[in-house]
Amino acid sequence: MLGAMQDFELRVPRAIEHAARDHGAREIVSRWADGSETRTDWAGIARDSRRLAQALERMGVKPGDRVATLAMNHSRHLVAWYGTIGMGGIIHTINPRLFDDQLAFIANHAEDRVLIYDRVFQPIVDRMKPHWTTIEQYIVFDPDADAGGDQGFEAVIAREDGDYAWVEGDERDPCMLCYTSGTTGNPKGVLYSHRSSMIHALAEIQPSVFDLSAQTVALPVVPMFHAVGWGMPFAAPIVGAKLVFSAINEASVLCELMNREKVTHSAGVPTVWFAMFQHMDATGAAPEHLKVVTIGGSAAPRAMVERIMKMGVRVNHAWGMTETSPIGTMGAPSWDWDDLSFEQQVDQTVFQGRAPFGVELRVVDGEGRVQPRDGKSSGNLQVRGPWIIKQYFRDESGPCLTEDGWFDTGDVAVLHPDGVMQITDRAKDVIKSGGEWISSVDLENAAVGCPGVAEAAAIGIAHPRWDERPLLVVVRKADSEVSAEQIRAHLAGHVAKWWLPDAIIFVESLPHTATGKLLKTALREQFKDFKLEAA
Repeated sequence: MLGAMQDFELRVPRAIEHAARDHGAREIVSRWADGSETRTDWAGIARDSRRLAQALERMGVKPGDRVATLAMNHSRHLVAWYGTIGMGGIIHTINPRLFDDQLAFIANHAEDRVLIYDRVFQPIVDRMKPHWTTIEQYIVFDPDADAGGDQGFEAVIAREDGDYAWVEGDERDPCMLCYTSGTTGNPKGVLYSHRSSMIHALAEIQPSVFDLSAQTVALPVVPMFHAVGWGMPFAAPIVGAKLVFSAINEASVLCELMNREKVTHSAGVPTVWFAMFQHMDATGAAPEHLKVVTIGGSAAPRAMVERIMKMGVRVNHAWGMTETSPIGTMGAPSWDWDDLSFEQQVDQTVFQGRAPFGVELRVVDGEGRVQPRDGKSSGNLQVRGPWIIKQYFRDESGPCLTEDGWFDTGDVAVLHPDGVMQITDRAKDVIKSGGEWISSVDLENAAVGCPGVAEAAAIGIAHPRWDERPLLVVVRKADSEVSAEQIRAHLAGHVAKWWLPDAIIFVESLPHTATGKLLKTALREQFKDFKLEAA
């Protein structure tokens, strides 16, 4: 026997159709890299998405093909998402902050056929074109003038009439591809389905998560190329929220936009708020209409949480990862919030919060034994649910789950009796800087390639703005006099600029385990009081 309800596939285009039909006049504002602004609305986004779908089909793009973007936050990027997904394609957001080897691997591994990019990234595109072996078409989001020879986005969609019916199919069809570089070696692709994306969006709009509604005016600072833009591009149309985008993430620009457009919700990594605080202290200006700020990517310092809460703004402290779509937990107010003192409210907010319905958490020890939710027993944090990864894209090794179906996050955590999750450490030796991951092993391998370096170890050192920055500890080869400047110059040719270590120090030897592996725990203990000059 089956239930007697309509069979209604949860597919992403239904979100944009709902927004166009029931919230069509709600604005979408874009501040561009050149300082100009454009305005459209949800009806316009839906119309242009259908036109892009027609254009992609005319180019020969088929359902299941990958269309890549290399872009910041703006309305045309949103159109690229819905137009690609609506014609059955898979939108692949590329992070322009990655270094060239990763950019080449990601696009080739995904077998992208089309790239749509911001003109500000023209140098990257020109440099990478010879290395991208599958991309056949290049389109520039910016106006056609001075487009570097590639066709302009507006000209491409202007040829189409928008009379288009979205491709239908199974809700388990893929719709989006994001790569995570938080591991050693090559980045890994996470392939989202229509179903997982829509269930995640329905969870995200809830009061205990992002708290979105038709009254919301949201300025997501988190880039759309980072972890699905934290799901905001899929959640906002469900409630008809107004979106304010900025390709310029300077605090003065963001503050002016927030006040002029009366922004109520924002989302970004802690570095956004460090910069905003500096702007506020220097000018006396401040966001005047904010109600909810979601902070994720890195742990929010207590002082930051306190200051924002003293502004009368609710702080959502989120935890998640690309593999979790990305929301895993959210530190929303508890049922007894109004009975707590301000200090108690801050105490609660600095933790990573509770899992929304759809996510289940557990902590296991080194032998896989599930630990009690007692607020004391720490272990490897594992997660499962309908928007959690099952297998990495084109990974022949199979599902990346435990035998009983849980995904190991690589974080070490404690679960409290009331369901609150608290990250206490990371199992992997990646360095988290400004919400982005730096692979310590990749940094070490690049350093060892420098003449005169015998061995190197990279660890994260606390930084008041970036959360962590790399410290590189180096053992010179015998008779070598290689300098920190020479090592940094060598690294500049092998890793992204923001990966470069803030400090390089030299030692006689590095600690190792019995099997010869670097003993990072000993290094972190040795340098726990190390202070970075720039900090």
